[in-house]
Amino acid sequence: MESERRNSNDSRMQGFRPSLRAVVLIIALLWVVVVTLYGLLKPISNGCVMTYMYPTYIPISTAEGVLSAKYGLYLYHEGWRNIDFKEHLKNLKGVPVLFIPGNGGSYKQARSSFLPLSLVLVRSLAAESERAYQGGALEHTFYREAYLTSEEGGNADVNDFQLPNQYANRLDWFSVDLEGEHSAMDGRILEEHTEYVVYAIHRILDQYKESYDAREREGAAITSSLPKSVILIGHSMGGFVARAATVHPHLRKSTVETILTLSSPHQSPPVALQPSLGHYYESINQEWRQGYDVQTTQTGEYVSSPKLSHVVIVSISGGYNDYQVRSKLESLDGIVPPTHGFMIGSTSMKNVWLSMEHQAICWCNQLVVQVSHTLLSLIDSRRGQPLSDTQKRLAILSKMLRSGIQQSFKWRSQLFWSTRVPFKDVKYTAVSQDHTFSDCPSSVHWSDDVPERDLYIQKKTVNILAMDGRRRWLDILELGSNGKSHFIFVTNLAPCSGVRVHLWPQKGNLPSDLPAGKSILEVTSKMVQIPAGQAPRQIEPASQTEQASPSALLHLGPEEMHGFRYLTISVAPHTTISGSPPTTSMAIGQFFNPDEGEIEFSPISMLSSRHFHEDIFFKEDHPLAFNLSFAINLGLLPVTFSLKTTSCGVKGSGLLDEGRDMDNTKLCKQRCFPPVAFAWDPTSGLHIFPNLYSETLVVDSSPALWTSTGAEKTVVLLLLFIFLIPLQLDPHCSYKASLAVSVTKAASRYLLLYCPKMFSFNVAVLFFALMRQAHERPIPSILKAVETNLRIPFPFLPLAVVPILFCLFFSFITSQPFPPFCSFIIVSITCYLLSNGFIILLILVSELVFYVAAYLHVSMKRRLVDCLIDCRWELRKGNFFFLFLQWFMNLSSRFFSLKVNSWPQLSISIYSLTASLRSNVRKTEVDDRSEGNCSSQQVTSQPGSPSKENRPSYSQAQEDIFHQRHGLLVLHLVAALMFGPSLVSWLQRIGMHKSFPRFLDSLLCICMILHGIFSSESLVNSSLPFPRILGQEMSLSFIYLIAGIYCYLCGLNMVPYKAMYAMGAVSIISFTSTVVQVWTGAPRDRGKWKPHRQ
Repeated sequence: MESERRNSNDSRMQGFRPSLRAVVLIIALLWVVVVTLYGLLKPISNGCVMTYMYPTYIPISTAEGVLSAKYGLYLYHEGWRNIDFKEHLKNLKGVPVLFIPGNGGSYKQARSSFLPLSLVLVRSLAAESERAYQGGALEHTFYREAYLTSEEGGNADVNDFQLPNQYANRLDWFSVDLEGEHSAMDGRILEEHTEYVVYAIHRILDQYKESYDAREREGAAITSSLPKSVILIGHSMGGFVARAATVHPHLRKSTVETILTLSSPHQSPPVALQPSLGHYYESINQEWRQGYDVQTTQTGEYVSSPKLSHVVIVSISGGYNDYQVRSKLESLDGIVPPTHGFMIGSTSMKNVWLSMEHQAICWCNQLVVQVSHTLLSLIDSRRGQPLSDTQKRLAILSKMLRSGIQQSFKWRSQLFWSTRVPFKDVKYTAVSQDHTFSDCPSSVHWSDDVPERDLYIQKKTVNILAMDGRRRWLDILELGSNGKSHFIFVTNLAPCSGVRVHLWPQKGNLPSDLPAGKSILEVTSKMVQIPAGQAPRQIEPASQTEQASPSALLHLGPEEMHGFRYLTISVAPHTTISGSPPTTSMAIGQFFNPDEGEIEFSPISMLSSRHFHEDIFFKEDHPLAFNLSFAINLGLLPVTFSLKTTSCGVKGSGLLDEGRDMDNTKLCKQRCFPPVAFAWDPTSGLHIFPNLYSETLVVDSSPALWTSTGAEKTVVLLLLFIFLIPLQLDPHCSYKASLAVSVTKAASRYLLLYCPKMFSFNVAVLFFALMRQAHERPIPSILKAVETNLRIPFPFLPLAVVPILFCLFFSFITSQPFPPFCSFIIVSITCYLLSNGFIILLILVSELVFYVAAYLHVSMKRRLVDCLIDCRWELRKGNFFFLFLQWFMNLSSRFFSLKVNSWPQLSISIYSLTASLRSNVRKTEVDDRSEGNCSSQQVTSQPGSPSKENRPSYSQAQEDIFHQRHGLLVLHLVAALMFGPSLVSWLQRIGMHKSFPRFLDSLLCICMILHGIFSSESLVNSSLPFPRILGQEMSLSFIYLIAGIYCYLCGLNMVPYKAMYAMGAVSIISFTSTVVQVWTGAPRDRGKWKPHRQ
């Protein structure tokens, strides 16, 4: 008896004992989650400056309607004085700009102390745009500007278009109040926001017409024309709403021509879990793709120009610090052609150069100021309204937002700081050494009272430490020999006003009849602006400050210096510079060979750097530019790169104590340029790290996805491409660099990048486990089924690798670019293992809850039975509590099932929850009876209970029922978690507006409930009434296998919401099979005990 009781207890707890591999997966999952939460909650110093404003909101009257009753439209006014709202509306003459808030953004919360992020953004933009209009255009600089390439429709007329010196009109900022609804969580809410934005656009244009007519009736002078379009600015989901409104069928033609989005997901939702939300995204993106196609008939005859040919859109990304919306989602690739839009990261945005969180982009003053001036620059000086020419608007957006640095790194063919813009051929027309041949404006004039102007440099490196008004001559043929044919120049002096660079065909005075091919070329305009970093601090009073960061960079290749003998660098006298020059002026130039500065970090060195630090020494007279190649993508494996100045040419000079490193470091910071790093990423573009003494190098890249391409050369492991970072160092200083992989940063980025993939993998893991349950007899527990599928090599490799090979084969037959093979497989398998860990953890938690509930139920029932026996009640009344509890759970299940159209997220797991709980209670009772607990009380058996010889089989049957229903419960719990964000959005709307979910979501939830009801043991044991495949009957295990592979492929394609389609399909098959069994009279054993044959 004791051994039987021990065996029974061991059998009962068998499904509650995870294996070692399951424990390892759970620990790995929890560690990644904890590290990710720590990284998200840790404050980030982004360098942004706060924007201040004095807001006033003027309501715009709207027509009666369902949407207008919920939402509102307001006009923003900057100023602290009270104004007459009607008079202010009557004097509307500016350019209308409509701001669309994102997820949870609302205007009305402005009166409370908790401001929504979207509101902060519209207030910041409106306030800064008013200050920009009053203060005038930005001061013109002479750095190289960004130009449209030939792929973007650039030509000489478009690129030569000049930015305005003063703004012709102000901006009128409107904002929609969307009641703070969570549009990122529900497709129906997103559609309603789109419809109201379309109405708001029409209402804004009608308001201008009303104001125009009111002024005309009063006889007021009318100097401006009526606006015909509205500029749309969207933050987060508001950017997608702006695009959806542009292609809405009810929108008037050409009422939207310019769209600017800030941290807006365009490719897919940030968390694409709801089918209706993903479907709405796909439909809008498809309309945008078709909107740029020429309209033709079926015979190919021309009908009209593309519907969106007049629309220009720019997407601004927050960079690697924006963990809510990643740069890959903000990309416009495949949606908008390069001739009508582009994406730019804030890290490469002119005058910004910062990466910022999803929240900080709402108030970062550097970005807000640049965006405000950009929008004002779009206004035509003749009409007072935005330019109608599409290419001119795109050219202005490119010049104002992009920097002169190339967005892609091509070291061999064209260096990142090179340009294809032709030089200006300016002849030398005077015999004096005056700068009359310069392409700098004549207003920037230097004095000529410096006695000695020319210096002749004999070294390959030229160092300028003061604004002495002299000109340095460098012999290109002599200094550029021995392969050092490239010239790089870095300075913190402004071009034209501080420094000028020329190419000379010969030295000395030139004749006035010089041929056109032998002109003196001004190359100052080729200098590109780079971020100067923080202002230098003064070490002590009346002492020299630290060296200012470089602000300009120039590169000349051998093809650009071909035909010229000399290169001159002219520095302005200190007294002729307007404004405040740098406290410590500096410039460094060098002839160098790019191959000498190449350093490659192998995968082994990167992975081992966490435990074994390897120092790299850059000695004095090193190359100015280093090309650091990282074999593993820094978007997936960030590294902490530390750089320390070891010497600066002062050793042995007696200027300081050799043993005092602190004094050495201070003096070197006065003499050496702060290092600057440039990082390129094909997804997010350019990243710049100024003052690189200790920095974690990370980019917002998404490698190892199905949509990623492996066109660039790779090395090994998780490599998507060889990552290149040119590093600018002062050649007069020596440095010691160390590299260490940031494991916490890597784990945090891994979960953020591939979390949508793991959502779909969770469903795939459960379908594979249900397949195992439907195939084996007796039915194993869901935990054992998951652990069995993790056995290496079989069945783990077929389940985890075959879908990956299938997607690669699909890419081959469809002629799509291949993702990088090794990194794609390793990342996908890692995500699959973490998903197994999550499912195992969910199973253990649910089993613990069931065991506790069953133990409490049986204990309470024993006490009740003992009490009834003592009181000499009939034994059949002892089941009253259990019968009442069972009746109550059945009633609750029916009640919540009726609510499927209102709350689908809650109802999909109700039936499985109650059924599993009843099965577990029954299973526990049977185990207790088999131990003889009930016989000790001399209780008479109830009718229908199993006999003594059949009790083991009956116990096994109950365990099979529990295991099967437990697997269905876990599947439904995962489905409920995927619908969780939608539940939040709908609970927010209770009492505000009665609205129902989309039909697709409700249908899928109903199918999930039918799956839990009709997936009985008889259906598992029987074949399905479908045609045979290869002579074999189709069983439910085969259906689960196909569904699991489909969910796996959905995860590889980063569309987890499509996994719900597989759940719905399996549910329909189960329901149909049950109906066919009933119709044909096949036996159904649901709810009855049947002993299994041994």
